[in-house]
Amino acid sequence: MTTDVAEKGTDAASGSPGPGPETGSGKARGIQWEDVRLPAWVTGLIGGVGIIAAWWILAATVFSNVGPGGVQAIPTPPQVIIEFADTGWEFYVKNFSVTLAEAGIGYLWGNGLALVLAALVLIVPRLEGVVMQIAIITYCIPIVALGLLLSVIVPIPTAGQPSTTAIFLAALSCFFTTVVGALLGLKAADRSSLDLVTVYGGSRLTQLRKVRLIASLPAILNALQIAVPAAFLGAVLGEFFGKVTLGVGPAMIAAQQALNSARVWDIALASGAVALAGYGLLGLVSRAIAPWSKGASK
Repeated sequence: MTTDVAEKGTDAASGSPGPGPETGSGKARGIQWEDVRLPAWVTGLIGGVGIIAAWWILAATVFSNVGPGGVQAIPTPPQVIIEFADTGWEFYVKNFSVTLAEAGIGYLWGNGLALVLAALVLIVPRLEGVVMQIAIITYCIPIVALGLLLSVIVPIPTAGQPSTTAIFLAALSCFFTTVVGALLGLKAADRSSLDLVTVYGGSRLTQLRKVRLIASLPAILNALQIAVPAAFLGAVLGEFFGKVTLGVGPAMIAAQQALNSARVWDIALASGAVALAGYGLLGLVSRAIAPWSKGASK
């Protein structure tokens, strides 16, 4: 035993690596899967490649004959890429610009109204029940039924103009999330800081400006980030009912009616990419405005 202790001391003093981890039987333990740590981008790349490979294999084998009239409803990735190139960049710019305009206007209206009502609740607490009831009602109303109703009420826009129905549904899609996120954030302010403002004669409005807004920034920014894809989806759904001729919705309907499955997939994938880009952009803005919410420091 003395000899073993001396040998371990010599290894430690010389800086040479000592014996590896041992198991209960005295043998060195091999590398386990949990010991491997891959960067996040590597994990995402592996997952993306796996999804594309599974899609390619299934589209070429199991789902090769799935579709009306013998049309291949699930195209392979090369077919989707070829159709995207044949369609041309101008087609997507022309249609997505209209939908993005509708989603942007609806995003500003929905989130702006949600933030105003959340701030009003902090100034007049008795209004909280009314505001939450309004938010819940907007969340529970079937968006399809509302879209059909709006298509009868609002006028049909001219070609290339944003649809009022799409703007309304985009605003409705992000209203509830922002109201709840803003209220939770505004109520998360430090109680001692609020008491300090009160002691110095500050009103509820002063508490809102000096304390609550800063404390609620992470929650509000998270809600605004989630609202980006929700507003885009609401705008696309609104185009299905708004009787518009340009936009992501009409383009997808036209491709579906022409049994052009590759173009349908192109538009769907492009829509997902646009929504993901907007979500990521708001994430970068959130880190710049409130870096403490992600554990970073200025």
